[in-house]
Amino acid sequence: MVIHVVNGPNLNLVGTREPEIYGNTSLEEAMSALEQRFAGLVEIATFQSNHEGALVDHLQAIGFGESRGIVLNAGALGHTSLALGDCIRALRVPVVDVHISNVYAREAFRQNSYVTPACVGSISGLGLDGYGLAVQWLLSRKPA
Repeated sequence: MVIHVVNGPNLNLVGTREPEIYGNTSLEEAMSALEQRFAGLVEIATFQSNHEGALVDHLQAIGFGESRGIVLNAGALGHTSLALGDCIRALRVPVVDVHISNVYAREAFRQNSYVTPACVGSISGLGLDGYGLAVQWLLSRKPA
């Protein structure tokens, strides 16, 4: 069984971009640690793109199969993309929305999301630990 972890724009810069908000660990290091943490329990498949259409295409490709679920950090597209929200609503697998920073403690525009209402749940402000918590929750659910 697989859980997909999908990351949107600028998340490839985690570890160097605004470390006071996002920390010093790179996305690649965080995803590798996540894969190691859950090795033997579930396969973690990761994907990152800076392009909205590529994210929609990828979600459509993985969201109708035998996946246990999707952990999605849409980055800034969460606040702007009707296309991603509509895509998530069409999928058959559960999607958990993850934000590294606490979006509710930041700029007002970050407190609105087109993605979060389409997801089964959301984790915000717990740093890179949010990814592991989302995976744990997906593993705890009975498979559909």
